[in-house]
Amino acid sequence: MKKKSTFILLTTVMAMSALTACSGNNEGANGNVGQPSGGNRSAETKTLRFATWDTGDALKIEQDIAKKFEAAHPGTKVQVEAYADGFDQKMAAGFGATNPPDVMYMWDFPTYHRSLEPLNSYADGDQELNKDDFYSGLFNYATIDGNLYGIPAGFTTRVVYYNKKLFDAANVPYPKDGWTWDDFRNAAKKLTDPSKKQYGFGVRAENDTYDLQGFVWSNGGSYISADGKTIDGFMNSKETADAIQLFGDMLKDGSAVLTGGKGQQSGEDIFKGGKIAMWESGIWPLESFKQAGIDVGTVEMPAFQGKPVKGVVAESALSIAKDSKQKELAWEFIKYYVSNEAIKMRVADLPVRVSVVNELKKDQDPLYKPYYTMLERSDNTPAFLLNAKWNEINRQLSAAVEAVVHGSKAQDALNQAVKDSERYLK
Repeated sequence: MKKKSTFILLTTVMAMSALTACSGNNEGANGNVGQPSGGNRSAETKTLRFATWDTGDALKIEQDIAKKFEAAHPGTKVQVEAYADGFDQKMAAGFGATNPPDVMYMWDFPTYHRSLEPLNSYADGDQELNKDDFYSGLFNYATIDGNLYGIPAGFTTRVVYYNKKLFDAANVPYPKDGWTWDDFRNAAKKLTDPSKKQYGFGVRAENDTYDLQGFVWSNGGSYISADGKTIDGFMNSKETADAIQLFGDMLKDGSAVLTGGKGQQSGEDIFKGGKIAMWESGIWPLESFKQAGIDVGTVEMPAFQGKPVKGVVAESALSIAKDSKQKELAWEFIKYYVSNEAIKMRVADLPVRVSVVNELKKDQDPLYKPYYTMLERSDNTPAFLLNAKWNEINRQLSAAVEAVVHGSKAQDALNQAVKDSERYLK
């Protein structure tokens, strides 16, 4: 995801950190560095490094989980390393220096899988994990060439949030599962009041093409062929173009407003301010909407007329570094992290175990049910899992989508993206 420019610097820093850590571990009881003694605590304590991209409340919960694991495993110290926005650069540096964390959050398996330990034998042979208790489709997102490289820890699908107060004020009925994009657009027009700077929907100035796949699949389109070899006729198909053009058209007719661009508020902030009636996202902003006092509802994604709704999953998984010297301990930590107890501690994503969902009745709660409905419809394979050069292709696709929300025709922009990307398929 990030650039190569910081790789050398980060590698150096990681290497120096490793040397410092080694020096610290050799500190004896007399306080002299490099003088081991029989009472050296480092000989008794194993340090397990765990890398996360989370910050804030989510990070605090992960630190609490680490402490619970330590309490159950005397002699173990879990070192939680919060990489935040620098996650990919630091992971690349760690792998490059053969000094990665033992356990890490992971999603980009095509990029990193060669540096990860295959987990098939761990997962299939460990009854404590109870693999059958997970939503089975989640394992597909962590599998490359038949090898499992991550254990699902959390996920979200995407839904439409709506502000009930704005719907009531405009006398517009709340959306219901089974609605269509025609229903969506009609509601957005009725919910728009330029005199109040209020709009029916917010469109991101910079859309993540991964997230847009759900829209594209729902219209019968795709970015790439199922075998991952062809984009012409897929990325620029009429179905794909029409799905993306929908957002450009809503901006043109004034029923939607552009969000998150340079000098613009994020869509979440505008929604919390009561100035957009509908917003499309995953689970992440739900708690902040509640805290802002928004009377919020959720509903499954709309359908294109006569076509089944398709969803896309954003998944966080836990992986073990191939270079880890503590793979068995790392596996024990992963098992605890995805245990019922730890899953119920984490609220920033959705439970991956059926038993937890049943216990908490998440799939019966009107706010959470649409996420699980969309999970049942998320059986398409994302493009990045189909072609090793997808990151290069995606740059052209991202530019095309950005052009559409700024007024270009989707068909023209996607034709150009295909033309500019063909070289990566040779």
